[in-house]
Amino acid sequence: MKVNNVELVISAAKPHQYPDIGLPEFALAGRSNVGKSSFINRMIGRKSMARISSKPGKTQTLNFYKIEDTLFFVDVPGYGYAKVAKTERALWGQMIETYMANRPQLAACIHIVDLRHAPSADDVVMYDFLKHNEIPAIVIATKADKIPKGKWQKHLKVVKETLDFDPLDEIIVFSSETGLGKEEVWKAVKRRMYNDKEYEKANREENE
Repeated sequence: MKVNNVELVISAAKPHQYPDIGLPEFALAGRSNVGKSSFINRMIGRKSMARISSKPGKTQTLNFYKIEDTLFFVDVPGYGYAKVAKTERALWGQMIETYMANRPQLAACIHIVDLRHAPSADDVVMYDFLKHNEIPAIVIATKADKIPKGKWQKHLKVVKETLDFDPLDEIIVFSSETGLGKEEVWKAVKRRMYNDKEYEKANREENE
């Protein structure tokens, strides 16, 4: 997908602040230091649209990025950062749950994990939450550039086993540094947006 137009529409904390546009939305969830901002910037072809903070736990709102007037990426607060106060983590968790469990525009969650390591307990809790609420997941196993290619499948197996991965979901090896997996992610996003005929039509139009 070629991205020319991106706009941060709003940073929302309450449901009444969510955009009332009706476009499909894709929540981006992951640990505070897993590289969600780098993922967004690579996907939209920008260097600093999503700010990359030196302090994990910086995102405190739901950031709605409108892409090509077609869909939203919704960056949610990262989880699992120990130095954030428990009360604050609880508020973020409630904000994320309220959005994900009740938002009809939510087409899928892009769940970002670190390919180098087995998913954390917090990663497992997030994935279980998605499954419990019947939210489709696109699991992004990022930082693949840090591992020799010959070991990717071994690490993927660990990720799948730890998450108890649902084969109806998708899992994609990714690198924000090299762009590996970028087109596969866009294809997965479009599959969640369209039915089979619409997906084929969208691909034809983009390639013309």
